[in-house]
Amino acid sequence: MSGELVKLLSDLKEPESLAFVEKALAEGADPMDLLGQAREAMNIVGQRFASSEYFIPDLVYSGVILKSIVEMLEPHITKGQEAKRLGKVIIGTVAGDIHDIGKDLVVFMLDVNGFEVLDLGIDVPIEKFVDTIKETGTIVVGLSGFLTLSFQSMKDTVEGIKEAGLRDTVKIMIGGGQIDEQVRGFTGADAYGKDAMAAVQLAKGWIGG
Repeated sequence: MSGELVKLLSDLKEPESLAFVEKALAEGADPMDLLGQAREAMNIVGQRFASSEYFIPDLVYSGVILKSIVEMLEPHITKGQEAKRLGKVIIGTVAGDIHDIGKDLVVFMLDVNGFEVLDLGIDVPIEKFVDTIKETGTIVVGLSGFLTLSFQSMKDTVEGIKEAGLRDTVKIMIGGGQIDEQVRGFTGADAYGKDAMAAVQLAKGWIGG
């Protein structure tokens, strides 16, 4: 696989990335190959964001470029070629908190790294998490919260999952705001992610891939 698209997209070169994809498709390149390169590039973007080389506007911009690339590739990808998803991840901002930018970045990074993400939105009640785990059989759950008052809500959600008899079947990660190891211990979650890429690595470790 040529790494040209990986470099162009990870360097946020929009016109050059789109021109490359257009030319590659015209020359008969495998669209799944190009999609793989785009995913690899987004991995690099995520790493650059994690190391503070890139910031939120860069992350958003990379997503805009990726969306354009995917739109160009979709007509060339047959149903049988669709990328195999690594697994399902449930994510939501816990009850009492309506912040979603951090959650949305995590959803986005999980998606481009091959996960099927079930985004429950903001201010999500415990029952919604429990019901979705039961319906889908998902083994990874992400609880997001920006406010310090959400720490108690995260703890309550973990307890609710436990009371429903599902705690042993899922891995729970938390993230957002001032979350650290002490908060993780308080909530009873399995791990915390300091950023979107950390969430991706946790999900990969638990699901595989």
